[in-house]
Amino acid sequence: MTPMDQSLITRIVEAALMAANQPLTLAQLHALFSLDDPAPDGSVEYALEALREGCADRGVELVELASGFRFQVKADVHAWVARLWTERQTRYTRATLETLALIAYRQPITRGEIEQVRGVAVNSNIIKALEEREWIRVVGHRDVPGKPALFGTTKGFLDYFGLKRLDELPPLSELKDIGELEPQFQFEPEAGPQAALPEPVAAEDSAHDPSPQQDDSEPEAPVPHDEAETEEDTVDVTEDDDAETASSEQTQ
Repeated sequence: MTPMDQSLITRIVEAALMAANQPLTLAQLHALFSLDDPAPDGSVEYALEALREGCADRGVELVELASGFRFQVKADVHAWVARLWTERQTRYTRATLETLALIAYRQPITRGEIEQVRGVAVNSNIIKALEEREWIRVVGHRDVPGKPALFGTTKGFLDYFGLKRLDELPPLSELKDIGELEPQFQFEPEAGPQAALPEPVAAEDSAHDPSPQQDDSEPEAPVPHDEAETEEDTVDVTEDDDAETASSEQTQ
């Protein structure tokens, strides 16, 4: 069996990454080559490095995420490319983003602990929406009365925000505002200045502490995506926000 030429291997890897609709792991890339047409040891890794270097002056870049490798649009040209996506952009309330941030930075964390930090009750629809988006999941249960669920982030969360590991998140001490979680998060101008994320309060979790007040209505924040969101996604999130606002009005 004659080993394959390196230039052909590089083109095969590039084509596979371009054609895939999700990141590909190193194992998946190696599986492209059969025993009849083997790839020399280290050739796939060499191809990835060559492709990464070849993107230096291009509008795309090859990145390694939690789920594998993929090509993505570079940040400096994203604003222009985003004009291809005419569908309505999904909007998330500040309450949703704060809840996601707390889970990302304090995981594993319970719903009660999130409420202790935010000082308001967490709407069940927010948790449901984040789970359906496959950004968070239940990773266990706290060993206290009631066995409250512990939430953590998923590989899908890391992939969406362009991260390979959780330690690539910016240090929480450097975040002056929740909008800094992702460089492309921009709150609407009319929303005004935003308050800094509150520091966590050391407290023992309960199954569901009724003391926090219902979450207030929050200004919405547009979130641009590297891929178009469907109308169904938009409806889900909007319903979550409306439910939270309605609960707020009843409480008041």
